[in-house]
Amino acid sequence: MFELTRRNNGYPTNYYDPFREMEKLERGFFGAPFDGFFGGKDLAEFKTDITDEGDHYLLEADLPGFDKKDIHLDVNGDTLTIQAERHSKVEQKDNQDRIVRVERSYGTYSRRFDLSAVDADNIKAKYDNGVLTLNLPKKASVLPASRQLEIE
Repeated sequence: MFELTRRNNGYPTNYYDPFREMEKLERGFFGAPFDGFFGGKDLAEFKTDITDEGDHYLLEADLPGFDKKDIHLDVNGDTLTIQAERHSKVEQKDNQDRIVRVERSYGTYSRRFDLSAVDADNIKAKYDNGVLTLNLPKKASVLPASRQLEIE
């Protein structure tokens, strides 16, 4: 079981990209003040642990601050998608302009996982204290029936 991700966008990693060099220079000089809003890895995806428990996989995803109703699990073929959405209080107009600073991130967070080795019909999910726990039973390995071969 592994996560489905796109790597290198089809480009080799050893090509020269002047924009990448300028971005590294800019980040080194100014830091990364907008990473949380425009693509910071720490906020763009939630962290997960996957362990092999013998007869099943155990996936634990940290989703603190989410309501259970805002977490969606979808199985499509051999792909599991975990999607969580956090709504902003700023979206609701504050008539008295009491908001001084907003640092927490809001929006939709999503990750996809390969289920090719999992019995998708028997997945069990639980959400408790900000941790989503999925029990992913392994598919029973089908051994070919034994047969006797004739010698020609």
